[in-house]
Amino acid sequence: MKIKHIDHIGIAVKSIEQAGKFYTDVLGLTIEDIENVADQKVNVAFLPITDSEIELLESTDPDGPIAKYINARGEGIQHIAFRVDNIEEALEELKKKGVRMIDNEPRGGAGGAKIAFIHPKETGGVLVEICERD
Repeated sequence: MKIKHIDHIGIAVKSIEQAGKFYTDVLGLTIEDIENVADQKVNVAFLPITDSEIELLESTDPDGPIAKYINARGEGIQHIAFRVDNIEEALEELKKKGVRMIDNEPRGGAGGAKIAFIHPKETGGVLVEICERD
């Protein structure tokens, strides 16, 4: 598996509007788009930085995974995503190495990406996503 680069860092926030002010007003980044990912119960704001981006993740449902994350740990970095050339090959390699996965098959993610999560117990407590983009 070849990691191309950090694709994005996902940050769980209660409000994209409120949290976004720091990234736009203080750091000078731009929110290029906000996408609703209904099956993940989340709105995602995209703030590009060169070949990577910050994603602000706002729950759309009190029972959604981001709301549960914030309730348990507070706002902050929720995951880091690494871009790969071929997610299916990456998943096969991870499975052969005995890596415990949350997703055994790729699923649709924000921005049209194919994504899969590695279980945090494999990574020292960090939620790691691998993703492929066209």
